[in-house]
Amino acid sequence: MKGSAIVLAAALGLAPLSASAQAQSDPAREGYWWYAPKPEPAEPKPAEEDALVKPAIPPMAELATWTPPKIRKLIEQQRDYAATVLTVDAVADFWRLQDFARRKARAFAGVTQLAMLQHPELNSKSANPMVGDARDQLLAYKDDTRRQYLRAHAGEFALVMFSRTTCGYCRVQWPIVQRFQDEMGWQVTLMDIDRRPELGARFGVEVTPTTMIIRRNSQQRMIIASGVEAYPNLAQMAYQAVRLLTGDIRPEQFMTGAGEEGGFFDALGLGPVSASDPRAAEEMVGGNLISSPPDQKPR
Repeated sequence: MKGSAIVLAAALGLAPLSASAQAQSDPAREGYWWYAPKPEPAEPKPAEEDALVKPAIPPMAELATWTPPKIRKLIEQQRDYAATVLTVDAVADFWRLQDFARRKARAFAGVTQLAMLQHPELNSKSANPMVGDARDQLLAYKDDTRRQYLRAHAGEFALVMFSRTTCGYCRVQWPIVQRFQDEMGWQVTLMDIDRRPELGARFGVEVTPTTMIIRRNSQQRMIIASGVEAYPNLAQMAYQAVRLLTGDIRPEQFMTGAGEEGGFFDALGLGPVSASDPRAAEEMVGGNLISSPPDQKPR
């Protein structure tokens, strides 16, 4: 019967039923090998992204318990709503939220000022006075500290300035380097890489003028200026470079100026700041950093 049905369908030009169609037409054949196809789920209608929704503004007492990101999101929603409907009430609600954020920011600033008075170690004014006379004394102290340190290492390091014959800026930088020699007692050398190109290749110098610190009897060297650099900056970079090369500071402390060790501007003055610092693991107890006792000087 089945074969004759197929022959008859072919003679009439009808396409044979698929397996799933045969299973649907004959429920008795549904089973392990025969099944009805599952209907395709209807595609959900995409939500309208720019739908106009009036934000719900809670009472101020509740708003005061919200986090700043949540408050900012509500302000943005109210701003967009007010800019769309352009009603007095909607715009007023937006500025009420802005006023709340302004007062909250001012309150934070007020508590911050009180915290700075109670914890002067967190305030830069304790280490960086802005009054003229005190500022002059601080700068003089830093200059003296830097000069003494560099003079103490004059026999251990030398300063090399790489130049070219055609380099006009080199003629400006060289007197500055010579001043460093006069004040710090260092040996300085002028290297013309046009005449000795092998030196430029050896030290990786492509830009002139380039000023470099070289440690005697060592492979250690460090560029402290590329291009023209003012004398105060040159002296400061030389000071930082020598401290780094001698191991007196770590890379994290490279911006710590003369006389600022262990103070407000010392990145490691109160302990480790990097997860790679082995001291960080030692000072972690229960997931919290242990603060130094008040009578203990910061490291």
